[in-house]
Amino acid sequence: QVQLVESGGGLVQAGGSLRLSCAASGSIVSINAMGWYRQAPGKQRELVAAIISGGSTNYADSVKGRFTISRDNTKRTLYLQMNSLKPEDTAVYYCNVLQRGLNYWGQGTQVTVSS
Repeated sequence: QVQLVESGGGLVQAGGSLRLSCAASGSIVSINAMGWYRQAPGKQRELVAAIISGGSTNYADSVKGRFTISRDNTKRTLYLQMNSLKPEDTAVYYCNVLQRGLNYWGQGTQVTVSS
């Protein structure tokens, strides 16, 4: 089992920045990918950004150039730096880990961007 705990969400004005963190613990043996997803009210959960095991990254078109995903393996922590935030970025953000074919999710952290 892998446990994930997100932090760093909050209320910010449009144009502002936030950094999300996701601390991983438990049986971490062979992670295939780590990523951030978000879900806005009435919408499906969508991929925001991901890091594959080799280190390559991919981003949703809507956040390219504004968000940066990174990880600190020594701290077992995943980050999402979010700059130039827009009201449409408002959502619950979830951390995800894919390990040996199993998906693990955090509890989510709310990000609210006011206009």
